[in-house]
Amino acid sequence: MKVVGFSFIKDAVKMQYPIVEAIQSILPLCDEVIVAVGASTDGTRDLVANIDKKVKIIDTEWDFTLSANGKVLASETDKAFKQIPADADWCIYIQGDEVLHEDGYEEIKEAMHKFKDDKNVDGLLLKYRHFFGSYNYVGVEAHWYRNEVRIIKNNKNIYSYRDAQGFRKNDNKKLNVKKINAHIHHYGWVQSPEVMKSKQDYKNKIYHNGEYDENNLVVPDDYANSLVNALKIYDHTHPKVMQSRIDNVHWVFNYNETKNKLSLKDHFKNITETLFGIRLFDYRNYKVV
Repeated sequence: MKVVGFSFIKDAVKMQYPIVEAIQSILPLCDEVIVAVGASTDGTRDLVANIDKKVKIIDTEWDFTLSANGKVLASETDKAFKQIPADADWCIYIQGDEVLHEDGYEEIKEAMHKFKDDKNVDGLLLKYRHFFGSYNYVGVEAHWYRNEVRIIKNNKNIYSYRDAQGFRKNDNKKLNVKKINAHIHHYGWVQSPEVMKSKQDYKNKIYHNGEYDENNLVVPDDYANSLVNALKIYDHTHPKVMQSRIDNVHWVFNYNETKNKLSLKDHFKNITETLFGIRLFDYRNYKVV
């Protein structure tokens, strides 16, 4: 069984994205990893090139005319996916701000072997933890998606959907997936307030073709807290590859959980998930089979 990883990245150093740790977290499962590296001026390409000899880089230019709904992110994902050789059976996708927890390795390998030849299975569905502000807090609002497809068959009828959160296949069909007990840690909002503000402005460019001037950032007081309504303390482990980054955090983020502001709908969804393991009314870009 051959497994190939794929990803895309741009300006990882500037945006404090853990791209090195992201790639390292899937390397033990992969025969090679293909990374589409967008033109950057902060040393991102060298950073990726020095991760491991199994990493293959394709150099790209981001097309910011594809700004509607963040389609440029899907375009970059597809560029990497299309470079995966035909003899690969499975493809593991990881974004530059995501890290796969090693606790899920064995279950992932088991599932890949079990469903490799099952024509009714297009991919594997992983669980998510979304961190915000620091490595100590996770989001509990409804907009933080709980699951997403990150492992897919090497079927070139599959393509990255919308802003690259997930995938679909020809005729806009949802993927048939098996849900497994493996976690992705999403660290896209674990940054200093200055970088967080820069990222927010940069996203405006990606999604709406807005203005972005990194040299004239104005960061309001308590900026990070203004972006979130509810967090909770995270009391489990992080992926081992993240430890050095966690140890070297150079900013302080404090959050008062007593000030959480959850809607009644969010409260209801959280309670049903805790009691019954079912998350009602969530958006699902896949079919669990």
